[in-house]
Amino acid sequence: MKKPFGLMPDTISKDTVEALKTLLADAERGDIIGIACAAMYKGRDFIVNTAGEAHRSPTFARGMVNALDDHLMYKVHE
Repeated sequence: MKKPFGLMPDTISKDTVEALKTLLADAERGDIIGIACAAMYKGRDFIVNTAGEAHRSPTFARGMVNALDDHLMYKVHE
């Protein structure tokens, strides 16, 4: 039976590093005021977290996460 999905190989994800560097630079300039995130670790572990305005404004953060959910839904059906 074929697996329903598979995770990426255990290598360093250069695009993940670049995305995080960009977010960090934006935050250090004061452009990013809050974040709601999910991070995937090797071995299928993951974390979710909020910081800044996303932590203080959970309703707004939930809207951002729902927009991400919509974005991922479209990626699944590409």
